[in-house]
This record gives sequence, structure tokens and C-alpha cells, in this order.
Amino acid sequence: MEITWGGQTFFQLKTRKQSVVTDPYNKETTLLSSRTKANVVTFSEPNTLTAQQLHQNGMKVVDTPGEYEIADIFITGLYLPPAANKAKSEKRNNLFVIYLDHLLVCHLGLLNHVPAQNLVEDLGSIDILLIPVGGGSTLNASEAAEVISLIEPQIVIPMYYRVSESTLLTEADDLKTVDKFLKEMGVATVETVDTAKITRAQLPEETQILLLEPRL
Repeated sequence: MEITWGGQTFFQLKTRKQSVVTDPYNKETTLLSSRTKANVVTFSEPNTLTAQQLHQNGMKVVDTPGEYEIADIFITGLYLPPAANKAKSEKRNNLFVIYLDHLLVCHLGLLNHVPAQNLVEDLGSIDILLIPVGGGSTLNASEAAEVISLIEPQIVIPMYYRVSESTLLTEADDLKTVDKFLKEMGVATVETVDTAKITRAQLPEETQILLLEPRL
């Protein structure tokens, strides 16, 4: 599997024959690149306008909880209830577990609180975790580290944090850089790559952090 990051919560998970895109930008704000094709597009928050555009291009849209099988791609959408003290203010956020290329990938969307252990167990045994770490309206560094300790994935790919050369990641949010998260995880430096290429045989025994350059 190849994983590329378009910034914010926008990823493409790709194999030779299949592709899943998560949270593409609305066409009016940035773009869903014409070269970013997919069998399935998931949305953490329903996005009616962009969903209509994608349907017109022959892509299947998943933006609600449930179990889906599309083009031999298995997806489970879960809605985790907000924390009691955020119930009135938190936006609806869907989490997606995607089974592709013999790997379980969990995309946490704009999660902004540490869920209860029993709710985390519903995610299953996650191989690759895509997790917001920049704070603002999402998990901050310490909360992200706690969620990782609950889920125990093999690979962690941070998302939704400040990138100095891009304004895409700072819209209407006070995001921190990834450095604080790395410090919280006890990691001094991590090489940043354009694309993460991962197979089941290459999964590490202990949790490993990968940083991606936004490039879609």
C-alpha cells in the first residue's frame, strides 16, 4: 500500500488496482485533484456539495456509520459519542476503519477527545493509525499520545498540524507543529517522506511514527 497526504485529514491509500481517498477538500476552498481518483471517498463530516461532484465522477462516497464493501475494499464507519463536557459543542465526526491490501487503517477524522476504552475496542486491531495531533479543535499532543496508547497501532501517521510552508493546515484553527507531539511520544527526529510504502510483512513490532509531506 502507498499512502500520500494532501494536508489536513486528506489522504490517499493506494494499491495497484484500488484507491481510497479520505476527506478531500471542497472544490471551492482548494481542490480534489483531477489526478486523485478513487474507488471510494470517505468523509469524516458529511460534505454534500463535494459528494455530489464525486458521484458524478463515478466515485462511491461513504460519509455515515455502517459496514461497506466496495470494489473488494472493506470499510467500517463508526461514530464515537463526544465526551460529556463537549457534547453540545463537538461537531459530528465519523471514524473509518479501512481494510485494504491486507492492512487495517484507521482514520480518526477530527477527533477531539480521548474515547473510552470500550469504544476503542470496537475499532479492532489497527495496523496504521491516521491521527490528528495539532490541537485547536482536535486532539492535542498529549491527548493524541494517550489515544495511541489505547489503540496500540504498529504505525502512526500524524495529521492535522501546522506546516510552516502551507496555509492549508491552519484554516480557522490554532494548530501546533508536529514537534510537540514527537516530544510527547519520546521521539527526537523522524524523517519526512513524500509517500509511505507499507506491506504487512514490513510492519514493525513496536509502534513507529511516519511523517509525510503534504503533496496531493
